[in-house]
Amino acid sequence: MHKQSVLALSLLCAATLSACSSNTTPLSSAQRAQQLAQQYIIVDTHIDVPYRLHKDWEDVTVATKRGEFDYPRALAGGLNAPFMSIYIPASYERTGGGYQLANQLIDSMEALVGRAADKFAMAYSTQDVLDQFGSGKVSLALGMENGTPIEGKLENLQHFYQRGIRYITLSHSESNHIADSSYDLRRRWNGLSPFGKELVVAMNNIGMMIDISHVSDAAFYQVMQLSKVPVIASHSSLRSYTPGFERNMDDDMINALAKNGGVVQINFGSSFVTMMANQYGALRKAAAKQAGVADDEAFELEFRKKHPYPFATLDTVLDHIDHVVKLVGINYVGIGSDYDGVGDSLPIGLKDVASYPNLIEGLLKRGYSEADIEKILSGNLLRVWREVEQYAAQQKAG
Repeated sequence: MHKQSVLALSLLCAATLSACSSNTTPLSSAQRAQQLAQQYIIVDTHIDVPYRLHKDWEDVTVATKRGEFDYPRALAGGLNAPFMSIYIPASYERTGGGYQLANQLIDSMEALVGRAADKFAMAYSTQDVLDQFGSGKVSLALGMENGTPIEGKLENLQHFYQRGIRYITLSHSESNHIADSSYDLRRRWNGLSPFGKELVVAMNNIGMMIDISHVSDAAFYQVMQLSKVPVIASHSSLRSYTPGFERNMDDDMINALAKNGGVVQINFGSSFVTMMANQYGALRKAAAKQAGVADDEAFELEFRKKHPYPFATLDTVLDHIDHVVKLVGINYVGIGSDYDGVGDSLPIGLKDVASYPNLIEGLLKRGYSEADIEKILSGNLLRVWREVEQYAAQQKAG
């Protein structure tokens, strides 16, 4: 593993107090977690910064008043390689304009790097992530959430690969021209469309990871049959904790994903990890309907006063990680927080990108070894990404 930068070491020394100057004082679990957060690469496969800044711009090179990501907090939390989500709302499938928006959001990340080259760098490969580790720079990888901008054209896949996109979430909250969505009752394709099946093969060949978060169960299993390389769930949690919530993965799907060699990146959002939070929105809507009023922001504020939101906790997220490990082993789970993408529903103890040491401390307390923790933080995802790169290189070589 690459050595830490002087900056990271100085932060570590400050965090661990006397532990850096004396080997006789054992580190507390919190100090050890801070140390590991700086020692190991942390990859988070889903952070919604581009769309957040598109709607409400802030300078994330410095501490921000809003949102869950900025450079100082990323540095404090040890975040090395966030996948910036090039998020395209489902409505763009109907209205058009998704191709343009995707390019604009990519432009915004390139502009961020250009403006703060001492703090950020683009990451187009696993080697970029490794090379930039320890530099004090946060490596920005790109994933496209919703395949709408492909517009049924494989040349657009090539275009977005050249622009740096390294995974595509095939659909989002509605079915599109590629795949059915887990949220959409209309199962237009009963899984993947004919073009979607073609796209899976093309993504394998070009070296782009396939993200099955958001797709219907049928689409998931069709991807499993077609893909020659491991796939990812970039920001999904487990259905065993949220029965009936198809957006999450059930145990059969996790087993299939492990057999494929893929990895499920656990989403931190409370509604993804606890039943109570998952059902909260439906309860609020029912209350608004019963009262004969609109389920708007004003009603939500009043509803929350009487019925506080049931936030998940750090332990809840750890339970999801434990479940995957007990079911299929340590090699198939990672982190896909959905920071800046799940509103104010984040769990207690995991409120922003400075919180990864809390997760690490929780893993330590649950008996995970450092080697296991490194796999969860980045090793498993980097393995999948590397296999995808290698397969594409072999295809290109003929």
